[in-house]
Amino acid sequence: MVPAIFGIAGLRLTDDERAFFRDADPAGYILFGRNVQDRSQLRALTDELRAIEGRDKLFICIDQEGGRVARMKPPEWLAFPPGEVFDRLYEIAPASAIEAARANARALGMDLAEAGVTVDCLPLLDVRQPGAHDVIGDRALGSEPLRVAALGRAVLVGLETAGVAGVVKHIPGHGRAMADSHKALPTVEASEQELETDLAPFRALAGARIGMTAHVRYTAWDAENPATLSPFVIAEIIRGRIGFDGLLLSDDLDMEALSGAVPERAARAVAAGCDIALNCWAKMDDMVGIADLLPDMPHATAARLDRALENTRVHSPDMAMQAELITKRDALLGAAEVRA
Repeated sequence: MVPAIFGIAGLRLTDDERAFFRDADPAGYILFGRNVQDRSQLRALTDELRAIEGRDKLFICIDQEGGRVARMKPPEWLAFPPGEVFDRLYEIAPASAIEAARANARALGMDLAEAGVTVDCLPLLDVRQPGAHDVIGDRALGSEPLRVAALGRAVLVGLETAGVAGVVKHIPGHGRAMADSHKALPTVEASEQELETDLAPFRALAGARIGMTAHVRYTAWDAENPATLSPFVIAEIIRGRIGFDGLLLSDDLDMEALSGAVPERAARAVAAGCDIALNCWAKMDDMVGIADLLPDMPHATAARLDRALENTRVHSPDMAMQAELITKRDALLGAAEVRA
């Protein structure tokens, strides 16, 4: 198995994609808006992906956060609020905020489980910092580390209840970045002591089964490399100081924070300690290059992948229950006048 996650070009697999995926046997797949039309189409696509290698427990992920980051959109699917609304509720009613975040995540996860999506790239554990670039912004669960951790845990529980695995991101923290890593490499010059704030939510949720790295350079730890490509940051900070032992994905290797050919980026990320290289844009030349450069998946990574997926399930959820969850969430948010 190739330790990579690949994208798909359109609403259906092409013959070339199907043949390549059958031969390469990647760890999983990521879906974007270009892959999403309606419920029947999306479920047919994910069923076809599962059929390629006959894996029932297949890593199929999506960025379905709510707010401005959502690949599955109305009117076909529900709209969900961004993380910020739960932070505002927490300010006055912490227990209600946690319950609202859990109910919201469970309802969101039900849409994914029905579609055959097993992994959601949520929650963000990035601690929001004043004056930072808005690439995180209202996606964040707050600016207080323990609050972020509490709400993040509720999101993970809600998703898992629906049969979907969550991904904590962006380790070790994107909240201070002054640039959008989709467009440029952010450099954070905070001290090690200051960065303890960023690490705290990830340390609190170190038992999460899946995490995603940040394409951010932290001069206190590695003045040359972003976390994704830094052996020091991955071994000493993510695996060591944070204590994260789950499946570690790179962020999207096509992002402009990184330089060099995409297959070389993938090889560097895996060599640095990422378990899985994430390649989103379905460019066949890049995918073939990654499959050629990466080693076979080691046993430790395969074990983490199996563990990450063990509680996922593709099923037809009770949509009456989903409506009850949405009603409960809205009542909690509305009581504090923070409804999205």
